[in-house]
Amino acid sequence: MSLTARLADLGITLPDAPAPAANYVPFVVTGNTVYVSGQISNGPDGLITGRLGDGMDVDAGAAAARSCALSLLAQVRTACDGDLDRLKRVVKLTGFVNSTADFTDQPKVINGASDFMVEALGDAGRHARSAVSAASLPLGVAVEIEGIFEIE
Repeated sequence: MSLTARLADLGITLPDAPAPAANYVPFVVTGNTVYVSGQISNGPDGLITGRLGDGMDVDAGAAAARSCALSLLAQVRTACDGDLDRLKRVVKLTGFVNSTADFTDQPKVINGASDFMVEALGDAGRHARSAVSAASLPLGVAVEIEGIFEIE
């Protein structure tokens, strides 16, 4: 089953690829690799802001991470000239979690993105990963994730 069909079966509609907010490009394609710039947590009602360990729980953080994963795939779709079925696999995700100094569940937060990638792509969604804390993130968002993807 194609990735496009699989997403449709799951009832998932990717957002439009977000435009860069400063002097950088949203992705770089070199050979069969796409490097996607950090995607911040953004939902249908706007930015998903908050700080884990200070009024935001792990489930809300994981939902924010999932929203980043949707934006990552939207960027890959754009990098593939609209043909998301060219995506072969997720290589690596690096997740940044806006959290307090004593919050230690960053991996559980970034699982929101990782679990989504596996749900959407099956084994091709399994990837290497880092999940780290940040004292703050742009615009006060809860999560930012960048990714590396293999395409054909």
